[in-house]
Amino acid sequence: MNKFLCNSKDTVVSTDKGLLRGFLYNDIYTFQGIKYADAKRFQMPEEVEAWEGIKDAMSYGYVCPLLQQEHPAAEVMVPHQYWPMDEDCQYLNIWTPSLQSGAKKAVMVWLHGGGFWAGSSIEQLAYHGENLAKHEDVIVVSLNHRLNILGYLDLSPFGDKYAHSANVGNDDIIAALKWINTNIAAFGGDPDNVTLFGQSGGGMKVTCMMQMPAAYGLFSKGIIQSGVVGDLMKEIEDDGRAIVTAMMEELGLKPDQVEELETLPYQDLAQAYNKVSPGLAKEGHYIGCTPLKNDFYMGDPVIHGFTDYAKTIPLIVGSTMAEFAFGPAIKGRVTMDETHKVEIIEDKFGQGAGPVMDAFKEAYPDKEILSLLEFDSMVRGATKDYILKKAGVDKSATYSYVFALDFEIEEGKSAWHCSDIPYVFHNMDKVPIANVEEAGAYVEKVMSRAWASFAKDGKPDTGQGLVWEPSTGAEEHTMIFDKACRTGINFDHDLINLHKKHGPAFVFGGQEVQH
Repeated sequence: MNKFLCNSKDTVVSTDKGLLRGFLYNDIYTFQGIKYADAKRFQMPEEVEAWEGIKDAMSYGYVCPLLQQEHPAAEVMVPHQYWPMDEDCQYLNIWTPSLQSGAKKAVMVWLHGGGFWAGSSIEQLAYHGENLAKHEDVIVVSLNHRLNILGYLDLSPFGDKYAHSANVGNDDIIAALKWINTNIAAFGGDPDNVTLFGQSGGGMKVTCMMQMPAAYGLFSKGIIQSGVVGDLMKEIEDDGRAIVTAMMEELGLKPDQVEELETLPYQDLAQAYNKVSPGLAKEGHYIGCTPLKNDFYMGDPVIHGFTDYAKTIPLIVGSTMAEFAFGPAIKGRVTMDETHKVEIIEDKFGQGAGPVMDAFKEAYPDKEILSLLEFDSMVRGATKDYILKKAGVDKSATYSYVFALDFEIEEGKSAWHCSDIPYVFHNMDKVPIANVEEAGAYVEKVMSRAWASFAKDGKPDTGQGLVWEPSTGAEEHTMIFDKACRTGINFDHDLINLHKKHGPAFVFGGQEVQH
């Protein structure tokens, strides 16, 4: 039986603001819902007030309110949990193998996905940090921060008090990192060995922290999972005047009443935003809900260059083989003859079908040919470009990966957006579909080991004797995580280029997108 302990001095930790009580279970100390900052709407986060006595840290904190009601979907692929929402959402969670202040465990800080407008630190069941902390002897931290118009809406044209408003969601993350830097030693962690890791929007936030001077020195390494999306989230050179003015008009406010936005119910703001933002977006205006380049955030490094600090940060960067394979599995993988399969691919790729198929077989010799219909060249291509550019200016190592495991659902499905998360967190047990026969346990062991070893010393050791070299400005050295992991140099670059040239457009976010 696993030991559970919470009513003891052995689970109480002293922070700079007061005492916190967590609990011990399954050999891991857990602290949930630690308040790391407070903030007024649209303003910078502030330190919390000190307290007397012992405060319980055994319940998750509020998550940020969302612009739209969540709708459960595809739960067998990505199991979720939903939680009470409130603007007062600056909370973090800690899983640690030790509370000895001299233990100096590597610290892995998870930044959740959902773009910059949705999600939470506990949204996916796979985000739970206990197994990664236990199996890999690291400290795992996850956090909530302000999102959407609460965290990323530029009101700076309406007054100096709103100078940071376009990026206060990122400022919350920085506040959490400052809290970690001050307090993590008391939880057994090493404040000088903090690694940021995140998937999708969380990966984007890792890049943001590399480009925000206020975050410099608060972390030393980064892992970006499916967080380089290229033209799917274009940086717009604009300010918030158009979107804020339109929202105020919708709310019946005059131009000199901008401060009313600080006190109106959030749902009123969200309703107004949801009504006016689509039209402005079509006109090419900035509409918030993403970071904005300004004096506090140096912008997308692919466009504006990596900051001198970013150049010193070792990275693991990668994506899944089929980021957009959310829908029903492709029929006929098992029963269809090869001639019919080729005809389907020729219908999709036209005269380029032959070269595309040849390039796919070269890059993925063990994959069934219809998997080409799920292959993603957009995120994968943008990721490749990011890696080569970062490696070309590096004062540190940049490691590349592709997650390519096939899943046993219907007739088979290629690795989609989020499908790698359970393996990184050692949480196959929480995501039924992740339990791929034989291969699942192998990939879980390899990925969680590589991520944790990178957090410990900057070298992603898979524990399988595979040599994973960092990339250079000319060569992308990629680890392909699959039923049999392997490495390759520029292994799919021809495929990416041909797929972009000949592949059909697809619909993303309600709009047709070209590769």
